[in-house]
Amino acid sequence: MTGTNPTVAPSESNGALATTVPSSAPGGLVKSVVALDRVVIRLAGDSGDGMQLTGNRFTSETASFGNDLKTLPNFPAEIRAPTGTLPGVSSFQLQFADHDVMTPGDAPDVLVAMNPAALKANLAELPGGGLLILDSDEFTPRNLAKVGYATNPIEDGSLEGWQTVSVPLTSMTLEALKDSGLGKKEAERSKNMFTLGLLSWMYHRPTEGTIRFLERQFRRKPEIAAANIAAFRAGYNYGDTTEAFAVSYEIKPAPMKPGRYRNISGNQALALGLVAAGQRSGLPIFLGAYPITPASDILHEMSRHKAFGVRTFQAEDEIAGIAAAIGASFGGALGITTTSGPGVSLKSEAMGLAVMTELPLVIVDVQRGGPSTGLPTKTEQSDLLQAMFGRNGEAPIPVIAPRSPGDCFDAAIEAARIALAYRTPVILLSDGYLANGAEPWAIPAVDELPDLTGDVGFATEPNGEDGEYLPYLRDPETLARAWAIPGTAGMQHRIGGLEKADRTGNISYDPANHDFMTRTRQAKVDGIAASIPLTDVEDPDGLDGEGARVAVIGWGSTYGPIGAACRRIRSSGRKVAQIHLRHINPFPADLGEVLARYDRVICPEMNLGQLSMLLRARYLVDVQSHTQVRGLPFRAAELAAVIQDAIDTAQPTAVTPSAGSPAVNGAQQ
Repeated sequence: MTGTNPTVAPSESNGALATTVPSSAPGGLVKSVVALDRVVIRLAGDSGDGMQLTGNRFTSETASFGNDLKTLPNFPAEIRAPTGTLPGVSSFQLQFADHDVMTPGDAPDVLVAMNPAALKANLAELPGGGLLILDSDEFTPRNLAKVGYATNPIEDGSLEGWQTVSVPLTSMTLEALKDSGLGKKEAERSKNMFTLGLLSWMYHRPTEGTIRFLERQFRRKPEIAAANIAAFRAGYNYGDTTEAFAVSYEIKPAPMKPGRYRNISGNQALALGLVAAGQRSGLPIFLGAYPITPASDILHEMSRHKAFGVRTFQAEDEIAGIAAAIGASFGGALGITTTSGPGVSLKSEAMGLAVMTELPLVIVDVQRGGPSTGLPTKTEQSDLLQAMFGRNGEAPIPVIAPRSPGDCFDAAIEAARIALAYRTPVILLSDGYLANGAEPWAIPAVDELPDLTGDVGFATEPNGEDGEYLPYLRDPETLARAWAIPGTAGMQHRIGGLEKADRTGNISYDPANHDFMTRTRQAKVDGIAASIPLTDVEDPDGLDGEGARVAVIGWGSTYGPIGAACRRIRSSGRKVAQIHLRHINPFPADLGEVLARYDRVICPEMNLGQLSMLLRARYLVDVQSHTQVRGLPFRAAELAAVIQDAIDTAQPTAVTPSAGSPAVNGAQQ
């Protein structure tokens, strides 16, 4: 092995706090324990190296330890890209801390690169002085040539700007498993567990949960379970005994509200929220879906909950999935369909049918990079205008968006509430960053969740003056039409895609009726604003009447990066407000008044300015759009620079941060 002993806390370059305490390892080797307030780790390797599994296990143990955390899985769309090539690099980034964090970190403090391709793809993002751990066994002439390295970077001095530790991970794994009975190729697959063991030692992570996971995961192949556990323990013991690592790091648990927590991804949280909506409404749940990245995990998760009245249908295509869900709603269930942007395009005609029939339906769009097949495994926010207007005719649909992986749970319940209370399809806009990212989530008590039974209200007897059932007779407050389960005596009625006559629901081509029904459907959606909270504004300095002059507005997953950027700005003594939207159609009733308070409004989006366009058109506010479509979330430092520039423009006399200011060099994210 080669490299320098990492004796400096890797996250010091980002301004993290560190203290050093000596400790003794077996054999009398004295090692230091450095206390940090946070750290960002990125694992990178081939798609077949198990980086996502390794990252998920490290995340689970970190969550059980009590740290706050955010994750960013990043992997190619191909099932297995060519081994050792740049297109095949898969990575997993995690930030964990002793305080609340809002992002997975702008850049890693520690980079684990399993081969030359992983190093080349990620080295530029590792700040100078950061810790670099390399599998030296993989730096062969063949692998180096695949990615254009003329010489071995481990040996040519090109890595002198980083704390580089070169470890023969592959050969050490083979040595640890030499008596396992596995072949060389099978044994090599356990090197990710060796790496996980090493990192678990470095950061004082619990180990029992990973061992239980491996025993459970490979219960039908005990020899594989034993090999992975042996590799994991070998990696842990190596860290404890080698001189290559003279330092380990300690990040204390974060203060959190009392409660029971679990680590959860956005897709898991969204699925559980839909299950909870069924329980709290008393309705069976029906999910009709066609598998599509990155939404498929919702179907997988919900299929596990048949005991809670959930029925899942893996349809032959996107159209069949939504059509079946509409049929389920007609039959008295809460219909749900899940997809991503390409699937929304295919579902658009059926979405219009749901608007016309005025049945409750939740349409989950886990956005990804587009257009067409686009970037299946990368995140984007480019479906907003499609959600707002992507149907023929005037077909208004409410749109809501969660802001974090855990918030997907609450957003799913809110989508179900609106769908049931207003008899309308609702679009829930998640995205790939939220879907695959994870964070600690406080498991709520069931009786604390919204009671949705009052939003159901099936018609059980005629509601017309002549003893007839009028399916389009509306609630005067919500404008929701009556909802009767087929087969209920006396409740016969007609549905379909042709225009409905007011009250009776009969087919109508009358111009005046079409105008009335079109405006009524729009008024119903507009009226939802009366049942949603006012605009969410975070402006700490506004409490004393001297609030910010610049506001940053966002929706969906931009909440974390915007919030982290605002923290940086405030820590430098400047003032900035953060406005976040969960409900996008309709907007909160006071949004126009809120926007008018500020001299400058900035709107960062992972598209080319779709929310900005809506805000400008609706409120005639000169919103400054800041956009990116890189398939990755915003970086807090980038947004902080944009905000600083806006503050300087709006308030030229503002204090300029010093070179050591957290707003410049980084603060808690």
